[in-house]
Amino acid sequence: MLKNLVELDIQENGIDDRSGCWLSCFPENFTSLEILNFSNLHSEICFPSLERLIARCKSLKVLKVNRYVNLEQLLRLLTHAPRLTQLGTGAFSQELQPAQYSSLESVFNNYHSLQTISGLYEANPLYLPILYPACSGVTFLNLSDVPLQCDDLAQLLGNCPNLRRLWVLDTVGDKGLEAVGSSCPLLEELRVFPANPFDADVVYGVTESGFVAVSYGCPKLHYVLYFCRQMTNAAVATIVKNCPDFTHFRLCIMNPGEPDHLTDESMDEAFGSVVKSCKKLRRLALSGLLTDLTFEYIGKYAKNLETLSVAFAGSSDLAMQCVLAGCPKLRRLEIRDCPFGNNALLSGLEKYESMRSLWMSACNVTMNACRLLAKEMPRLNVEVIMDDEVNNDFQASKVYVYRTVAGPRKDAPPFVLTF
Repeated sequence: MLKNLVELDIQENGIDDRSGCWLSCFPENFTSLEILNFSNLHSEICFPSLERLIARCKSLKVLKVNRYVNLEQLLRLLTHAPRLTQLGTGAFSQELQPAQYSSLESVFNNYHSLQTISGLYEANPLYLPILYPACSGVTFLNLSDVPLQCDDLAQLLGNCPNLRRLWVLDTVGDKGLEAVGSSCPLLEELRVFPANPFDADVVYGVTESGFVAVSYGCPKLHYVLYFCRQMTNAAVATIVKNCPDFTHFRLCIMNPGEPDHLTDESMDEAFGSVVKSCKKLRRLALSGLLTDLTFEYIGKYAKNLETLSVAFAGSSDLAMQCVLAGCPKLRRLEIRDCPFGNNALLSGLEKYESMRSLWMSACNVTMNACRLLAKEMPRLNVEVIMDDEVNNDFQASKVYVYRTVAGPRKDAPPFVLTF
């Protein structure tokens, strides 16, 4: 069964991870593996079994280990896998002896084919220079598990002249993003994640000034996911003027309903600027204080939009109606905590069959409207996910609508009502 296996990547899978003994299950004559990724597992692994497996698989190109692999062990693995193009390290904080440091530095000096670096769990900034010689060809840095400070990020980026994709935590601050703008002229994708999304007292983070700095230095930027605590309409207008080729624009202002922090106005004009300037836009995520005007802009200008995500936005059913009527390529619509009701839901009767899915939660939709939608459009699956805390026979708290050629589901769990 394993004889011709070339890829074992469990990154996107939910695994009941009870021990690391699974690595010993590979037979000793197994040599075909080219991709091994177990970075999301949460238990210690059997390192001798892992080392023997890596040593046998001479064609290994991708190796991503979990945080239980230390630097000394990483050194041993890398000596067996000189052809890696993607590396996800384990813990990067072990105290190294001078000889160990020198050996690891020597290994990375000989790595010229790396394109992706990730992992670096609990990274000790003193050890980051070990990576510098291997960074000249790196196009993707995933630092979303590393709370780097701005100076450490700046030095690392200075050794990555070919970087196209960058994922970081907001611990880098606006100064770190200024370094991105000055060091990464080829950057196409930026994702900035919150290190502590549920802590309102956090003093670090990123603002509109960091985003603006990136836009000035990275004109090829076309994909952004940006978590921040404040934003302005003027900043977004500047960003999309500098980077008009956005295809994915996901701006997440952390506090729901947050206005322009300088003018105290709604963020309508910010997203109006996005859809007016970015004609290639395919995915848009909205946040901040938004009225129906934002959705009027979307319906009028976002003609290539395929996915729209909305939360805590809009004033009335008109908002959703504008999107459904004005966006001919819309495929996914995700809505939560918005004042959209039955009229908004039923306005998409002619639209839903050309879409992949509609999700509405914590809106003002009733069970009767869901039944009517299912009756009028029999080729749609209309599902209501029951919530014991808020659901009743009248209100539909979570609604999922998707097209089907097989008819209603027969495997729905008891808490899902299918109309």
